Amino acid sequence: MAWYDRFLGRTEEKQNPAQYVISRDEGLTIDSRENVLNYRNAYETLEIVNRAVNMIVDDAAEIPFDVGEKIQGITPIKKDLRRTRVDLLMNKEPNPFQDISTFKRNLLVDFMIDGNIFVYFDGAHLYHLPADHVTIYSDDKQYVEKYTYDHSIDYSPSEIIHIKENSFNSIYRGVPRLKPALRTMQLLSSMRKFQDNFFKNGAIPGLVLKSPNTLSEKIKERMLQAWVARYNPQSGGRRPLFLDGGLEVEDLTEINFKELDFQEGIASNEKIILKAIGVPPILMDSGNNANLRPNHRLYYLETILPIINKIAYAFERYFGFKLDEDVTGIPALQPELRDQAAYYATLVNTGIMTPNEAREALRLEQIEGFDTPRIPANIAGSASNPEEGGRPQEGPPSEEEEL
Repeated sequence: MAWYDRFLGRTEEKQNPAQYVISRDEGLTIDSRENVLNYRNAYETLEIVNRAVNMIVDDAAEIPFDVGEKIQGITPIKKDLRRTRVDLLMNKEPNPFQDISTFKRNLLVDFMIDGNIFVYFDGAHLYHLPADHVTIYSDDKQYVEKYTYDHSIDYSPSEIIHIKENSFNSIYRGVPRLKPALRTMQLLSSMRKFQDNFFKNGAIPGLVLKSPNTLSEKIKERMLQAWVARYNPQSGGRRPLFLDGGLEVEDLTEINFKELDFQEGIASNEKIILKAIGVPPILMDSGNNANLRPNHRLYYLETILPIINKIAYAFERYFGFKLDEDVTGIPALQPELRDQAAYYATLVNTGIMTPNEAREALRLEQIEGFDTPRIPANIAGSASNPEEGGRPQEGPPSEEEEL
């Protein structure tokens, strides 16, 4: 570094020495097109996956952000936005074409199915980029060289907010929450397909048509077509098949229809899927259950809020403003809010915080005159001389004290 760079306060950004190896190992381009099809298909075809994912998406999308002051100590990517503008983008209107609810739902569906969220900021508005069409081009020095949408539109790293789900083998892309349950989802899908195919066949097992006579291929084909025409449920045929020439029908298998129901296996696999996604199975059961409320609270604390925090941290880094989730409208978390209120009341009563500091922490409006710490009675000093400290004396003062 030259002396004039030091004189002007310029600093040379130190690069990660391992970045060259990381970019080489993960490849020049990183996308998720091949893998995400399995999860998207499960979301579209399996009822339990669709319901659980939509439950998380809907619940998380309804939590607004409380936009606070600028965060000290970080260098945001976009420095020229005002707090009111960030609040508008995050809570009301991300762009001229979408309301905030639709926008956030699009992001969250991508997060669940692809494990990644890509948002383009054009300097004024936020736009969702479907994650399965985004390719990341790695760089051996600067982490990411560019993002490309559908192999045709390039974005610089400063234009994209990238939110990643947890991953153990990549610093570029997250792993979908559905991945641990992939095998279970495939097994559940196979059970469903077996049932569908069985009943499409009219719930008739494999049969053998036996004849004491030798039949020509032409006669066999004609008889087979007649059988299919009468007993294929898609044809609507219901007439019995008349057998002549000594032809007999023999059942190859004995079917236990109770076993074909697969209810135990399906229920077990659905629970595995729900646990992998982060939804307590009890929340999917209908009816009143004493364990419903604590499980609902746990669901918010362990599943919804961590997702919201990941999104908040990414936008904090990008815009430079503190973002907190506003959970005051969530009934399941009201006990948590009561605990917080009791905690801050203790801090105020012991003089550690002012009442207005506690109100700010609880997202309440400030009150004039509540900016002075309270001094507890047991450390406020004696009644005769508060500056001396100690507990106030009980009873009338002695003659010496009066003198």
